[in-house]
Amino acid sequence: MKTDIFEISRAGILANRMRRKWLTAMCLSLAIAGPQFAAADEYRLGSQDKLTIRVAEWQTVEGTFRDWSAVNGEYTVGPAGTLSVPFVGEMPASGKTTAEIAAAIGQALQRKLALADRPEASVEMAQYRPFYISGEVQTPGQYPYVPDLTVLRAMSIAGGVRRSPEGQRYDRDMINAKGDFDVLQDQRVRLTVRRARIEAEIADKPAFDVPKEVADDPKLPSIVADEMAILTADQKKLKLRLQALDDLKALLQSEIESLQKKIVNQQRQVDLAKEQLNGIGSLAQKGLVVNTRVLNSQQTIADLEGQILDYDTAILTAKQSISKATQDAIDLENTQNAGLAADRQQTEADLSETMLKMSMQTGLMSEAMSGNPALQRYRDGEEPTLSFGLVRVVDGKTSEITASEDTPVLPGDVIKVKLAPVAVQ
Repeated sequence: MKTDIFEISRAGILANRMRRKWLTAMCLSLAIAGPQFAAADEYRLGSQDKLTIRVAEWQTVEGTFRDWSAVNGEYTVGPAGTLSVPFVGEMPASGKTTAEIAAAIGQALQRKLALADRPEASVEMAQYRPFYISGEVQTPGQYPYVPDLTVLRAMSIAGGVRRSPEGQRYDRDMINAKGDFDVLQDQRVRLTVRRARIEAEIADKPAFDVPKEVADDPKLPSIVADEMAILTADQKKLKLRLQALDDLKALLQSEIESLQKKIVNQQRQVDLAKEQLNGIGSLAQKGLVVNTRVLNSQQTIADLEGQILDYDTAILTAKQSISKATQDAIDLENTQNAGLAADRQQTEADLSETMLKMSMQTGLMSEAMSGNPALQRYRDGEEPTLSFGLVRVVDGKTSEITASEDTPVLPGDVIKVKLAPVAVQ
């Protein structure tokens, strides 16, 4: 009987450990997941780049999760191309990716502090180093870098093409309006595809059709690929969370079935003990056995019945946990659907705003052409004689490359803009 009680306690302890491990794994997966810049694992760092560093450590011996608040924060790559991190010191960063920096920080902390477990570092881009633009632009100088920056967008940020003293260059307002229109056109395509992706998520479809209104855009394949990646990731994340809840319910149901079997076995022991007590009781009345044996039998029955009550309580607790897991799954799906509905509404609003701005830029271009007949050629497709160059540092060497309006600009690039005179007909 004591052996049965020991086995029951041991089984309960093992079940609790399994649940704690499962819950810990879930918390870690949610804590580590987070938004990152696109293609951050391919970008090579340089001076003036700002990074957000977070470090966490799973301590195997204690079974706890520790956050390194003394190390967490924002860091800037110095002029020498190095990072200064607490407990790590100066470490080279220029030319490395964020993934390489994260691995180096974890290794350095484990080595310098003689840790049994290697801390996990998360390194994300907080702010890219600036780019520079010079030459025939309205306001040359240094500007903050933004993702997906092209030469044309950089010119728009710098105020467009500068008017020459001779008045033989294209009107700045026209260049600005066209640059803004192109940016808005790209934004319209992205929002339209995003709306299609959100609608597919709401309908629980594995893919979405390309919207016909943007089917001719040359950048469409890459935009669709990005949105498809988001669709796949979101559906996979939801599926994994729901599967985890189903696994927990299956584990709890198995525990309930095991406890019910133990209750049946325990009840048999109670019945046998009662039969034995009845026999002993009649013998005690005749003086054939001592009353101590009767009391021991009664105590045994009470203990067995108390264990049955404990089993019933454990079953009730497990059923409550199953109900909670079921409700969590429902809440998870409802939250997902509510978020998608809000995203769709916001996307529709952004798309409407973009269309209005495009209409405004079209009006500005028409107004510029009415004030300067030479801009008619620009409207008819004759591009101004613009030339662009990018001064870029690669592997420590500075080189200049010929560029166009669609050439991607990288952090730290220097854009040179030249504009030849255009005769007015």
